[in-house]
Amino acid sequence: MVLFDCASIDIELITGLIDGDGAQTRSLCFIDDLVDLLILIFENNIIAEKPFNMGNPSEISVLEIAETIKAMTNSKSKIIFKDLPQDDPKVRQPDISYIKSLSDWEPKVPLSEGLNTTIQYFDRILNNMECK
Repeated sequence: MVLFDCASIDIELITGLIDGDGAQTRSLCFIDDLVDLLILIFENNIIAEKPFNMGNPSEISVLEIAETIKAMTNSKSKIIFKDLPQDDPKVRQPDISYIKSLSDWEPKVPLSEGLNTTIQYFDRILNNMECK
């Protein structure tokens, strides 16, 4: 079964599309940190009395994310700005204070390390494909 057809990839045509000017912020959390939290919750029978956020409260602008990935991958892709959708949130920053008070958990994987691991993962996939 083919899950990914490398014939459909033209690396030179891949661009970074950014809504608005890229000033809106996002908070990225590496999956290892989220899995660690879930294991901590289950192993310690942590019972929350209300919903809680999971994630990384460190904010970074969408433009900074794009520029960081572009630099880390030595990409020549262009960053293209398009209209900002009306409902696009300007800030995305989870408040993890409640789950931290129950578990003393906080994310540990720095953004650069998480991005590097992710980039290496996709690099291995693409290098193992017969795209020429």
